[in-house]
Amino acid sequence: MPVSVGVLRTSRPRSYLMCPPEYFRVDYAINPWMDPARPTDAVLAYEQWTRLGDVLRGLGHAIELAQPHPDLPDMVFAANAATVIDGRVLVASFRHGERAGESSVYERWFRTRGYRQVRMARDFNEGEGDHLLAGGWILAGHGMRTGRASHSETSGYFGRPVVGLTLVDPRFYHLDTALAVLSEREVMYYPAAFDAASLRRLRGLFPGAIEADAEDAAVFGLNAISDGRHVVLPAGATSLAARLAARGFTPVHVEVGELLKAGGGPKCCVLELRSRAPRFAAVPAGQGRAAASARPRGT
Repeated sequence: MPVSVGVLRTSRPRSYLMCPPEYFRVDYAINPWMDPARPTDAVLAYEQWTRLGDVLRGLGHAIELAQPHPDLPDMVFAANAATVIDGRVLVASFRHGERAGESSVYERWFRTRGYRQVRMARDFNEGEGDHLLAGGWILAGHGMRTGRASHSETSGYFGRPVVGLTLVDPRFYHLDTALAVLSEREVMYYPAAFDAASLRRLRGLFPGAIEADAEDAAVFGLNAISDGRHVVLPAGATSLAARLAARGFTPVHVEVGELLKAGGGPKCCVLELRSRAPRFAAVPAGQGRAAASARPRGT
């Protein structure tokens, strides 16, 4: 059942990696949002990115910065750099050649920062863009960028069950554009972004989740950052913000319209650096079938 507004929400300080959009531009099109013929404003993108960082710091979160590379304009979308859980780093392996160079740059960043367990993904795996941690499960999107074959490596490396979710709408090419984790057991998502089997799986694992409408999804309202209390989301997602407030969350609006020209929003710009993460000893009662499908073999 949905959680009522009377619930006391508590935030947990997080650490995030961000990369300044110093070289932001749209030189190629690898998702439906990108149009090289459409003018972009690098100064405005930088202002929006800076505001996002200021908001996160103001909420008590720590920000680390990666150095941007002039030949890699999409480095600003740091969520795709890797997946980091329990201090272990699985560096992204990008499907499109235009972004492939980011892998070695980010891998070097982690190694020079003292991370001891760092591995480059073998199969196509676009980091936290397609891997969201929810209560000990790794929700893993595939069908657009990350390959289904990568799930066994992800599960084995982190020692956690992977719940495979098939994305079917090219506009929502990464999982974090179609689903946001709000707390350990709560998510919100856009149903039309998933195939029927994945939608059944989500509804089984997260009964009472917020299901966004097409209008909020189209402004990247699901590309949100939650600390358990505050939910940072695009300014245009007004009805979604109202529904979050009704559940006891505090919506925090940011403007990311310029970044959206490259297919990115607030969550795309941050990679959570998890030293430790919650684990569940067992799946909730009545979820046996979903748990079985969460095993790497069944994704």
